[in-house]
Amino acid sequence: MSLIQLNIKGISYSQTQSGAYALVLSEVEGTRTLPIIIGAFEAQSIAIALETEIRPPRPLTHDLFKTFSDRFLITVKEVIIHKLVDGVFFSSLICERDGVEETIDTRTSDAIAIAVRFQAPIYTYENILEKAGIYLKIEEELSIKETSEPEEISLELEDLAAKEKTSFSDLSIQELNSKLNDAVANENYELAAKIRDEISKRS
Repeated sequence: MSLIQLNIKGISYSQTQSGAYALVLSEVEGTRTLPIIIGAFEAQSIAIALETEIRPPRPLTHDLFKTFSDRFLITVKEVIIHKLVDGVFFSSLICERDGVEETIDTRTSDAIAIAVRFQAPIYTYENILEKAGIYLKIEEELSIKETSEPEEISLELEDLAAKEKTSFSDLSIQELNSKLNDAVANENYELAAKIRDEISKRS
């Protein structure tokens, strides 16, 4: 059965499960999306890996996995979401070392967090997309194409914030930068993302 490549379309707060997030994958050559419910830690880890402006002062678990793999010359070639049972997705990491390929079972959320760090492609099978995929509306597709570049990842970090009511409108750029540094140092990445967005609005 042929594999279908997926991209990360975005992450948003889950409306169906409290404390969880919806990771949305979209097929590269098509209009179907694959929503996957993941935990808050995994959502944060994926979001951090996708961000270019926020770097944690200490490595997250998936960063440690990447460093460990690099040190021992292990490469993650691809991720395959290969099974769906009772709403739970099962995935595999396809790894290689010294020309020997190994397949490792993993949770889908962990697999994608690792794939982002290795810049490895993500695949699934047609039967899984048929079972769990959702077709995008034409209007949504047009909106996405008009507001983003083809390779640009639309990450809704504002949905990852813990619904804080903090207003930054009265702070100067210097104060915002100081708070951004403090938030990153304290590993409060949701707050850091909100502050970064406020700085971006003023640029």
